[in-house]
Parts: sequence; structure tokens; C-alpha cells
Amino acid sequence: MQGLVLVVEDERAIADLISLYLRRDGFGVHVESDGHAALAAVRRLRPVAVLLDVGLPGLDGVEVCRAMRAAGDWTPVLFVTARDDEVDRVLGLELGADDYVTKPFSPRELVARVRTVLRRGTPQVNPVHVVGDVRLDGDRRRVWVGEAEVALTSTEFELLAHLMRHPGRVFAREQLLSAVWGYAAAAGTRTVDVHVAQLRAKLGERSPIRTVRGVGYSAEAP
Repeated sequence: MQGLVLVVEDERAIADLISLYLRRDGFGVHVESDGHAALAAVRRLRPVAVLLDVGLPGLDGVEVCRAMRAAGDWTPVLFVTARDDEVDRVLGLELGADDYVTKPFSPRELVARVRTVLRRGTPQVNPVHVVGDVRLDGDRRRVWVGEAEVALTSTEFELLAHLMRHPGRVFAREQLLSAVWGYAAAAGTRTVDVHVAQLRAKLGERSPIRTVRGVGYSAEAP
């Protein structure tokens, strides 16, 4: 058993298809079809990840994710939606979603995306990295700015960790997509920009992330 994935999808055929492929890959699956039931299931079941349809009846997926993050719940969330619109995509990432998949999708790719997000959250024995006033503990997956701890999504953590492991090195957006997301061909560079903006907002004025115009990003002490 790879852990329980909560699938929140109001189209039964799609929910059944997703569930079939997740179970084939060793995951447990629980399905809900509306937002209020999804929030209750998150609190009750403590899933390892949530596959969340945006277009839910009643409380939509965006509001479910917003409520989770507001409550301090950073369970990985992957949005699944029929709307392939950059505004929707950016909004989802800004709310703290870890990934975004548009319909129609390959069930195998969706399971691979779940695995990629979960790998980002797997503790690894890494040294503590310090760049300026920011300290990152790769083993405990915690980040501090000075003495204040900062809560990050698993994707935000991996992006920051990748930059801080190589202080001063400049990474192109495509390189970051490949290293952090693991599927550069399926994502746009706007995804990187949104996550960098989110990291800077959370880390504040002492953020070590620097923009190298026309190239990409690096982590450097102020």
C-alpha cells in the first residue's frame, strides 16, 4: 500500500477510471463527489494526496484547496480540470496546489504525477543548507527565515531546496521544470514563475532567490 489518495470528482466514470489506475499502482483510494464531503474526508482520513476536480457542485475545488491551506493543511493537492486556461492554472498554484492536470488526460500520466508529488515530500537525509538568513533542513523538510519557521508546499520546498543546494548557480526555467517537476515537456515555464513568486511572498524581504533576467533564477545571499 502506497498510502490513501482522496479522489474528489463528480463525474463517476472519471472517478472510477482514476481509482482503477491508482489501485493498480498500489494506492488506496477514497472517492467523494462534492467539496464539503471532501473537506470532511481530508480531516477524517488524512490522505497522502488529494486529486481535486475544480468544477465541483456546491463548494468548488478552488475553495476546497483554499480552506485546506487556511487551516494549515499542506497535504499535496493536484487539481484536475477541464479548463485549460492560464488564469485558472496560476490561481490554482497561488492557492498552494502542487500540480495541475487538464482533461482529457492519460490515467498513467496522472498516477505518475501523483508519484512525483509524493517523492517531493519524502524525507531525505540531506545536510542543512543556509543562504543568507534562510535555513533549510532537508531531513526534516523545514524552513526558517531567521528564527521564524515558514510553511511551504512540497513543491515550493523542492524548488527552494534545489536552488539552495547550488548557491550562486543560475538555473533556466526549463532546468527547474525538469529537476523539480520531472516532466518539463508537459508544463509551461509560467509554473516556475508562479512558484518563485509564492516563495518570495512567504520568505519576505530576506528571500535568497534572485532573478537573472533572460536566464532564470538562483539562490544567493543578499
